[in-house]
Amino acid sequence: MANILEQLKEVTFAIIPLALVVIVLQFTVIGLPTDIFVSFLAGVVFVGIGLFLFLVGVHIGLLPIGEMIGASLPKVKKTWLIVAIGFFLGLVLTVAEPDVRVLALQVDQVSEGAISNNLLVYTVAVGVAFFVALAMIKVVFNLNFVHLLIGGYSLVFLLALFTPPHFLPISFDAGGVTTGPMTVPFILALGVGVASVLRRADSKQTSDGFGFVALASIGPILAVMLLGVIFG
Repeated sequence: MANILEQLKEVTFAIIPLALVVIVLQFTVIGLPTDIFVSFLAGVVFVGIGLFLFLVGVHIGLLPIGEMIGASLPKVKKTWLIVAIGFFLGLVLTVAEPDVRVLALQVDQVSEGAISNNLLVYTVAVGVAFFVALAMIKVVFNLNFVHLLIGGYSLVFLLALFTPPHFLPISFDAGGVTTGPMTVPFILALGVGVASVLRRADSKQTSDGFGFVALASIGPILAVMLLGVIFG
């Protein structure tokens, strides 16, 4: 019960400032038609309810199951299977990510169907999946996180030289939308779960489980840039 009240408090403090700003602007500067303003207020209420239910679901279901899967994977003692499951989870989580769907829909509309909704969604999903798998390899073999980030972003800036200019903003937005409410909680919990079992003898922390999201956000940038090179 305490956790539920905490989630309600978080949602309330997250939404009220935005609602207050719009209300103040409505009566001072904007002056939107009444029906649109009422629709906004109704939308705020529904967003609050939805966000509250989502956060409760994350804490009840997504976070615990993510940590349990992450803690169970190393017990199979098969690196290829750990990496493969990481790839698969990264793929399906991204396909289910609402932010990715919004971006894909906007790009589909702006490009007049040249870059279809599903094509962009699955391109981004494959990019995330590859780098979640890489994050699994990083934890299993205790690779240097900084080196992976430098290598990943070096590839990004190198590939940017060959990517059509109109694909560059889409690619970086794709990296941003993958850090949405569906993907981040599960991937973080997964990483902490794996690291808690594979943590090194000289480390009592599970900090190796963090950085999964930073790596995962590189994948869609590279994937969309490659898509741009192909379509370019």
